[in-house]
Amino acid sequence: MTTEKLNSVPEEQVGTAEDVNNLTTQEPVAPAAESAEPTEVVPEGAPAESAQESEVAPAEEAEPQSLNFADEEAALAAESPEFELENDEIEENGEEEANQKVARSLADVAAMNKSQLVDYFGKLIEEKPVQSLRYDVEAVKVAFYKQHRAEVEAAKAQFVAEGGAAEEFKPAVDSDEVRLKEYFGRYRAMRGEWMAAQEKNKEENLRTKLQIIEELKELVNSNETMNHTFQSFRELQQRWKETGVVPQANVKEVWETYNLHVENFYNYIKINKELRDLDLQRNLEAKVALCEAAEALGGESSVVVAFRKLQDLHEQWREIGPVAAEHKEAIWERFKEASSRINKQHQEYFSGIKEEQKKNLDLKTELCVKAEELSERMLTSRKEWNKASEELIEIQKVWKTIGFAPKKDNAKIYERFRAACDKFFEVKRSFYEGVKSEMEHNLALKIEICEAAEAIQDSEQWKKTSDELIALQKRWKEIGSVSRRHSDAVWKRFRAACDHFFARKSEHFSSVDAEYANNLEQKVALLEEIEAFELGGAGYEAIKEFQSRWSSIGYVPIKEKDALQKRYKAAIDRLFEQLRSGERARGAERFRNKIGAMKAGGAGNKLRNERERLYNKVRQLEADIATLENNIGFFAHSKGAEAMIREVENKIARAKADMAETIEKINIIDRQQQEEQQ
Repeated sequence: MTTEKLNSVPEEQVGTAEDVNNLTTQEPVAPAAESAEPTEVVPEGAPAESAQESEVAPAEEAEPQSLNFADEEAALAAESPEFELENDEIEENGEEEANQKVARSLADVAAMNKSQLVDYFGKLIEEKPVQSLRYDVEAVKVAFYKQHRAEVEAAKAQFVAEGGAAEEFKPAVDSDEVRLKEYFGRYRAMRGEWMAAQEKNKEENLRTKLQIIEELKELVNSNETMNHTFQSFRELQQRWKETGVVPQANVKEVWETYNLHVENFYNYIKINKELRDLDLQRNLEAKVALCEAAEALGGESSVVVAFRKLQDLHEQWREIGPVAAEHKEAIWERFKEASSRINKQHQEYFSGIKEEQKKNLDLKTELCVKAEELSERMLTSRKEWNKASEELIEIQKVWKTIGFAPKKDNAKIYERFRAACDKFFEVKRSFYEGVKSEMEHNLALKIEICEAAEAIQDSEQWKKTSDELIALQKRWKEIGSVSRRHSDAVWKRFRAACDHFFARKSEHFSSVDAEYANNLEQKVALLEEIEAFELGGAGYEAIKEFQSRWSSIGYVPIKEKDALQKRYKAAIDRLFEQLRSGERARGAERFRNKIGAMKAGGAGNKLRNERERLYNKVRQLEADIATLENNIGFFAHSKGAEAMIREVENKIARAKADMAETIEKINIIDRQQQEEQQ
């Protein structure tokens, strides 16, 4: 998208860069003291490149695996040399006004598809004056390339997904894009013709003004009556005002020559005093009105609009004749003072824009560095990649809140940022492809273990087979994870083979049932004692004694084992819950005080971070409990299993208590936040 520079100084009013910096403080050029007036006033100290250098701001975007940069890329795509304009006219609108016009045009075409946009472009060319199409054309380009870019990216993604290399991808020819460029070629040709006509008209205006100057020279030597001469002079002045702009290179010279001969006319033509005084008074009144208008511009809400209006006032000032000598300096100083205030505001406004764009560049550079650091990290786990992805998405969100950088840097800094994001997600994609391959390999290994367990599940070599199954269980634990859609099924298959063998083994050793029955009676009696016991003032030692007595009792019949173990676990959990309830209450109160202090200090981010930490802890505890409960099955019939099972059960109980306490802390935070919202 070609961005035109703003130049709100009327064409006849701009000289060289030195004129731009100096003319507001110069004395008016005048061959005669009485008629000395300012020849031109431009922004005081304004740099030659005071034009705005911003692009039309793209709309908000969605996320590319996070955020989508379609609008920004559409704007960049529309900057193609095929869409540049040659010999473009001077843009006299400010950046704010230009952006508003393009935004309004974008709203008009937002619902159109690509084909409709191109048809709309063709209709504009046919029905509207070419000089009025600038913002509509910009809107069509940006809207078109937003959709075009999205289609190309989707095609590229499909190409890569089907096994193609990204660098080998070539988008198909877009017939709508071909039509768009054809229409733009017509638009550019029509615009060029219009610009050429404008230049031709300026040349004609130059010849007209030179002829007026020649006629002014002749008036000085005229022998006609005074009234007729003065009437001719007024007619020449009117013709001068009605004649349009001239080529920029001739502006200053033509005006100074014209002004010289106007001064000569007033100095050397002997008009009667009454008529002359009347003319001078009329000029004074007109210039006072211009002063008042310039002073009123201080209340204009837009600095750019005020500056452009000031240039119009200066144009009118130059067309008004001289005033009486006693008013000349005072009226000029008044007008110059009002002009200086507007010029200063104008200069400060553009200085502020440039300063803000420099700050935006610094901020975006920092984000580029952070994104590049993320893309260079050596990440080896899914947890690390998920955390890094969240960090990059946050960086992208911050990027969207920052305005444009200086035009010469804006495209470069964006491309740098996008390159860092692309690299990050490309490396992430490669990592997950490797993870997928590893999971498939792990699945194959676990299926082999299942087949090995199933091959020996009917064996009657009890000791040997038990050792082999335990060895297979150990190997199973050493193998990494598999995909979620297979993990449960393959685990159940392995567990079924192991349970089948050990169930048969237990049945084989049924001769020990008598001893088991006695153990059952002891454990039932102990359970009843535990279930009736109230902890009261007793502490952990009482629970520990029950656990010691329970573990000292031998095996029970296998068909009773699970129910008994479940009952024992529930009874012990009840005592632990009594033990912990007091400490939990005290801990909850301390946590409430901590959260209240954070809330009073306005630390909203800390509160959210604390909740996120607690939530992750709950997830981890759930995983740990599931693993411990699975491990109990491995120890069911191994030597010394009771001690191992007891230790695992204690770990499970502690983990569940810790999880309950953590959940309560999360609930405390949620209640605090709900109370704050209410």
